[in-house]
Amino acid sequence: MNQPFFTESDFNIFTTDSSLETRMDAIKSEIQPKFKEIEQEILPFLNNSTEEEFFGHIAKHARRTVNAPKDTWIAFATNKRGYKMLPHFQFGLWGTHLFVLFGIIYESPNKQKIATNFDKNKNKLFKLIPKNFVISYDHMKPDVHPRSKMKKDEFHQGIQRFHDVKKSEYLCGITIPKDEAITLTKESLIHTIKDTYNTLLPLYEISIK
Repeated sequence: MNQPFFTESDFNIFTTDSSLETRMDAIKSEIQPKFKEIEQEILPFLNNSTEEEFFGHIAKHARRTVNAPKDTWIAFATNKRGYKMLPHFQFGLWGTHLFVLFGIIYESPNKQKIATNFDKNKNKLFKLIPKNFVISYDHMKPDVHPRSKMKKDEFHQGIQRFHDVKKSEYLCGITIPKDEAITLTKESLIHTIKDTYNTLLPLYEISIK
Protein backbone atom coordinates (compact mmCIF):
# COMPACT_ATOMS: atom_id res chain seq x y z
CA MET A 1 0.00 0.00 0.00
CA ASN A 2 1.37 3.40 -1.00
CA GLN A 3 1.81 5.76 1.92
CA PRO A 4 1.06 9.50 1.87
CA PHE A 5 4.25 11.54 1.56
CA PHE A 6 3.20 14.38 3.88
CA THR A 7 1.29 13.62 7.07
CA GLU A 8 -0.90 15.41 9.56
CA SER A 9 2.08 15.68 11.92
CA ASP A 10 4.09 17.56 9.27
CA PHE A 11 1.46 20.28 9.13
CA ASN A 12 1.03 20.28 12.91
CA ILE A 13 4.62 21.50 13.20
CA PHE A 14 3.30 24.92 12.18
CA THR A 15 0.06 24.96 14.16
CA THR A 16 1.33 23.79 17.56
CA ASP A 17 2.73 26.44 19.88
CA SER A 18 6.47 25.90 20.09
CA SER A 19 9.73 27.74 20.47
CA LEU A 20 11.98 28.65 17.55
CA GLU A 21 14.40 25.89 18.51
CA THR A 22 11.71 23.22 18.84
CA ARG A 23 10.06 24.08 15.53
CA MET A 24 13.36 24.31 13.69
CA ASP A 25 14.38 20.89 15.06
CA ALA A 26 11.11 19.46 13.71
CA ILE A 27 11.55 21.15 10.33
CA LYS A 28 15.08 19.81 10.01
CA SER A 29 14.22 16.28 11.04
CA GLU A 30 10.78 15.83 9.47
CA ILE A 31 10.36 18.26 6.55
CA GLN A 32 13.79 18.90 5.07
CA PRO A 33 14.53 15.22 4.27
CA LYS A 34 11.31 15.23 2.21
CA PHE A 35 12.44 18.39 0.45
CA LYS A 36 15.66 16.57 -0.43
CA GLU A 37 13.66 13.75 -2.00
CA ILE A 38 11.61 16.22 -4.00
CA GLU A 39 14.78 18.05 -5.07
CA GLN A 40 16.19 14.83 -6.55
CA GLU A 41 13.14 14.55 -8.81
CA ILE A 42 12.56 18.21 -9.68
CA LEU A 43 16.09 19.40 -10.52
CA PRO A 44 16.52 17.01 -13.48
CA PHE A 45 13.04 17.95 -14.68
CA LEU A 46 13.78 21.71 -14.63
CA ASN A 47 17.23 21.23 -16.13
CA ASN A 48 15.82 19.22 -19.03
CA SER A 49 12.83 21.53 -19.51
CA THR A 50 14.85 24.75 -19.65
CA GLU A 51 18.29 23.57 -20.77
CA GLU A 52 19.66 25.52 -17.82
CA GLU A 53 21.20 24.30 -14.56
CA PHE A 54 18.98 24.72 -11.53
CA PHE A 55 19.99 24.34 -7.89
CA GLY A 56 17.87 23.57 -4.83
CA HIS A 57 17.78 25.98 -1.88
CA ILE A 58 16.16 24.71 1.31
CA ALA A 59 15.03 27.54 3.59
CA LYS A 60 17.37 27.91 6.56
CA HIS A 61 15.35 30.58 8.41
CA ALA A 62 18.73 31.91 9.53
CA ARG A 63 17.52 35.45 10.24
CA ARG A 64 15.07 34.27 12.86
CA THR A 65 16.17 34.75 16.46
CA VAL A 66 12.89 34.62 18.42
CA ASN A 67 9.74 33.82 16.45
CA ALA A 68 9.31 30.35 14.98
CA PRO A 69 8.72 30.21 11.19
CA LYS A 70 5.11 29.84 10.07
CA ASP A 71 6.05 28.10 6.84
CA THR A 72 9.03 26.48 5.16
CA TRP A 73 10.06 25.72 1.59
CA ILE A 74 12.59 24.69 -1.01
CA ALA A 75 13.28 27.00 -3.97
CA PHE A 76 14.80 26.14 -7.34
CA ALA A 77 16.88 28.74 -9.18
CA THR A 78 19.80 28.97 -11.60
CA ASN A 79 22.27 30.36 -9.06
CA LYS A 80 24.12 28.00 -6.75
CA ARG A 81 24.47 30.64 -4.02
CA GLY A 82 20.90 31.87 -3.74
CA TYR A 83 17.46 32.26 -5.28
CA LYS A 84 15.87 35.46 -3.94
CA MET A 85 17.42 37.67 -6.61
CA LEU A 86 16.13 35.48 -9.45
CA PRO A 87 12.89 34.21 -10.93
CA HIS A 88 12.49 30.84 -9.23
CA PHE A 89 10.21 27.93 -8.49
CA GLN A 90 9.04 27.15 -4.96
CA PHE A 91 7.54 24.22 -3.10
CA GLY A 92 6.62 24.34 0.57
CA LEU A 93 4.00 24.26 3.26
CA TRP A 94 2.09 26.36 5.73
CA GLY A 95 0.07 24.75 8.49
CA THR A 96 -2.96 24.76 6.20
CA HIS A 97 -1.67 23.81 2.77
CA LEU A 98 1.15 22.97 0.39
CA PHE A 99 2.17 25.49 -2.27
CA VAL A 100 3.69 24.91 -5.71
CA LEU A 101 4.65 28.26 -7.20
CA PHE A 102 6.76 30.22 -9.63
CA GLY A 103 7.74 33.62 -8.31
CA ILE A 104 9.67 36.85 -8.38
CA ILE A 105 10.06 38.42 -4.95
CA TYR A 106 10.97 41.95 -3.93
CA GLU A 107 14.68 41.18 -3.51
CA SER A 108 15.04 40.73 -7.27
CA PRO A 109 17.06 43.61 -8.78
CA ASN A 110 15.30 43.01 -12.13
CA LYS A 111 11.79 43.14 -10.69
CA GLN A 112 10.67 46.19 -12.68
CA LYS A 113 12.09 44.87 -15.94
CA ILE A 114 10.31 41.56 -15.37
CA ALA A 115 7.08 43.38 -14.52
CA THR A 116 7.41 45.38 -17.74
CA ASN A 117 7.75 42.13 -19.68
CA PHE A 118 4.71 40.76 -17.86
CA ASP A 119 2.77 43.90 -18.75
CA LYS A 120 3.68 43.53 -22.42
CA ASN A 121 2.40 39.96 -22.28
CA LYS A 122 -0.51 40.53 -19.88
CA ASN A 123 -3.23 39.34 -22.27
CA LYS A 124 -1.23 36.22 -23.08
CA LEU A 125 -0.67 35.56 -19.37
CA PHE A 126 -4.35 36.06 -18.59
CA LYS A 127 -5.19 33.27 -21.03
CA LEU A 128 -2.20 31.10 -20.11
CA ILE A 129 -2.66 30.90 -16.34
CA PRO A 130 -5.29 28.21 -15.62
CA LYS A 131 -8.36 29.16 -13.64
CA ASN A 132 -7.56 26.63 -10.92
CA PHE A 133 -4.27 28.46 -10.22
CA VAL A 134 -3.73 31.20 -7.67
CA ILE A 135 -1.70 34.41 -7.57
CA SER A 136 0.09 35.89 -4.57
CA TYR A 137 1.63 39.33 -4.18
CA ASP A 138 3.43 38.58 -0.92
CA HIS A 139 5.31 35.34 -0.26
CA MET A 140 5.29 36.00 3.48
CA LYS A 141 1.50 35.63 3.73
CA PRO A 142 -0.57 32.49 3.16
CA ASP A 143 -3.37 34.44 1.46
CA VAL A 144 -3.75 33.96 -2.29
CA HIS A 145 -6.02 35.26 -5.03
CA PRO A 146 -7.85 32.61 -7.08
CA ARG A 147 -7.33 33.14 -10.79
CA SER A 148 -10.90 31.90 -11.34
CA LYS A 149 -12.30 34.96 -9.57
CA MET A 150 -10.15 37.49 -11.43
CA LYS A 151 -11.58 39.56 -14.23
CA LYS A 152 -9.10 40.82 -16.80
CA ASP A 153 -8.91 44.32 -15.29
CA GLU A 154 -8.07 42.97 -11.83
CA PHE A 155 -5.47 40.64 -13.32
CA HIS A 156 -3.83 43.55 -15.13
CA GLN A 157 -3.91 45.69 -12.00
CA GLY A 158 -1.96 43.00 -10.13
CA ILE A 159 0.80 43.17 -12.74
CA GLN A 160 0.81 46.97 -12.59
CA ARG A 161 1.09 46.90 -8.80
CA PHE A 162 3.95 44.41 -9.10
CA HIS A 163 5.73 47.02 -11.22
CA ASP A 164 4.89 50.14 -9.21
CA VAL A 165 5.11 49.01 -5.57
CA LYS A 166 8.60 48.26 -4.31
CA LYS A 167 7.58 45.49 -1.90
CA SER A 168 5.01 43.93 -4.22
CA GLU A 169 5.82 40.47 -5.53
CA TYR A 170 4.35 38.09 -8.08
CA LEU A 171 3.91 34.40 -7.42
CA CYS A 172 1.69 32.04 -9.35
CA GLY A 173 0.82 28.35 -9.13
CA ILE A 174 -1.34 26.09 -7.02
CA THR A 175 -2.09 25.40 -3.39
CA ILE A 176 -3.08 21.97 -2.08
CA PRO A 177 -5.23 22.00 1.07
CA LYS A 178 -3.90 19.96 3.96
CA ASP A 179 -6.76 17.45 3.85
CA GLU A 180 -5.92 16.62 0.24
CA ALA A 181 -2.15 16.85 0.70
CA ILE A 182 -2.09 14.14 3.35
CA THR A 183 -3.65 11.68 0.89
CA LEU A 184 -0.99 12.12 -1.82
CA THR A 185 1.76 9.60 -2.36
CA LYS A 186 5.24 10.76 -3.26
CA GLU A 187 4.66 9.75 -6.88
CA SER A 188 1.38 11.64 -7.23
CA LEU A 189 2.82 14.72 -5.53
CA ILE A 190 5.90 14.75 -7.78
CA HIS A 191 3.62 14.41 -10.81
CA THR A 192 1.56 17.39 -9.62
CA ILE A 193 4.66 19.52 -9.02
CA LYS A 194 6.09 18.73 -12.45
CA ASP A 195 2.77 19.36 -14.16
CA THR A 196 2.40 22.71 -12.37
CA TYR A 197 5.93 23.85 -13.15
CA ASN A 198 5.49 22.78 -16.77
CA THR A 199 2.45 25.05 -17.01
CA LEU A 200 4.45 27.89 -15.43
CA LEU A 201 7.50 27.59 -17.70
CA PRO A 202 6.20 30.29 -20.10
CA LEU A 203 6.16 32.76 -17.17
CA TYR A 204 9.74 31.82 -16.43
CA GLU A 205 10.72 32.34 -20.07
CA ILE A 206 9.09 35.79 -20.11
CA SER A 207 10.80 36.73 -16.85
CA ILE A 208 14.32 36.03 -18.14
CA LYS A 209 14.03 37.89 -21.45
